[in-house]
Amino acid sequence: MLAIVGGTVLTPMQRLEDGVVLVEDGKIVEVGVGLEVPSDAERMDASGKVVFPGLIDAHCHTGVFPDGIGLQDSDGNEMTDPITPHLRAIDAIHPGDQAFEDLREAGVTTINTGPGSANLIGGQTAVIKTAGRSVEEMLVLAPAGMKMALGENPKRVYGESKKTPSTRMGNAGLLREWLVKARNYAEKRADHERKQAEFEAGGEDAKRPDPFAIDLRLEELSRVLARELPAHIHAHRADDILTALRIAEEFDLDLVLIHATEGYKVADILAERGTPCIVGPILFSRMKVELRDMTPRNPGLLSRAGVTVAIQTDGMSSVRYLAIDAALAVQQGLDEDEALRAVTLTPAEILRVSDRVGSLEEGKDADLVIASSHPFDIAGCRVEHVLIDGRPVFPA
Repeated sequence: MLAIVGGTVLTPMQRLEDGVVLVEDGKIVEVGVGLEVPSDAERMDASGKVVFPGLIDAHCHTGVFPDGIGLQDSDGNEMTDPITPHLRAIDAIHPGDQAFEDLREAGVTTINTGPGSANLIGGQTAVIKTAGRSVEEMLVLAPAGMKMALGENPKRVYGESKKTPSTRMGNAGLLREWLVKARNYAEKRADHERKQAEFEAGGEDAKRPDPFAIDLRLEELSRVLARELPAHIHAHRADDILTALRIAEEFDLDLVLIHATEGYKVADILAERGTPCIVGPILFSRMKVELRDMTPRNPGLLSRAGVTVAIQTDGMSSVRYLAIDAALAVQQGLDEDEALRAVTLTPAEILRVSDRVGSLEEGKDADLVIASSHPFDIAGCRVEHVLIDGRPVFPA
């Protein structure tokens, strides 16, 4: 057993001075103040330090756009077809990407990584730990979301090839077309399963149905329609955000908005709909038209309106700056406690993995950071120790 003692523990639901975190077999056994530490436990003195959950980036591209090889050799965008829901991030993640080491050193222990936004439907994301020799060792949940994209990117990529979509109308129209195809496919599959069950039950008029032809694209989109898989829709401009809401309502999708750059303009609508937003990057420039009204005040404005907010970097190795993005959001109006949750527990909840990660609680994975000060103390905070599943990964 490992006992981390004497530090200020941010769970992040509460702040425990002179706290104790007990870890055994990769899991958190107990967290509290004044806990009895077994005599045979290995003690780690965190006096004067801050202990908090490993940080979580809920939307990035680490491992699928590996660092140092150039975009031309990356595997994040299959720019040959705008509709690729059957593609899986787990088949592209490179565990040897040196960016993972950068993330561990910064205290980022879990990420949701996946396809870029070149395609209208780009494929399936995966929640992984930032340490491991293989995707299987790193994996927390896959698929975790179906990456979709509205706005400039798909219409630019395919418009330049004289293909649909080349307009925002094309984006929405083609997305609707494929969701309708998936709905029809799901109905046909359900009918086939009913007939197969009748045949196997041996009714008098039972007849073996013809084999059902599996369509991988429609199979995966059917899971989105069944709300088994959230629709992670990239949208920057307010009108694209509202298009995402419109389509989600039409097809009863479990919508998660990615970026929501102009979300503050429609914050009341997002709050009313209960739509979570994975906001960011904040430490960024206005590099295209739809980012013209980007502001670091966005997370705070959304949060105060009642929107569930997680903060993301949209990066590769730049995921290491996740705490800086959150600190900037605090500087521009986001409550500090809310900001800490926005890079720990809230993304875990949005990604449906809060049973394992996101907070220091009994039974959860022992993913934690010991730092010299609060993670938002940008000038003074030095990450000193990082554990993933109770195993030291920094220093290695």
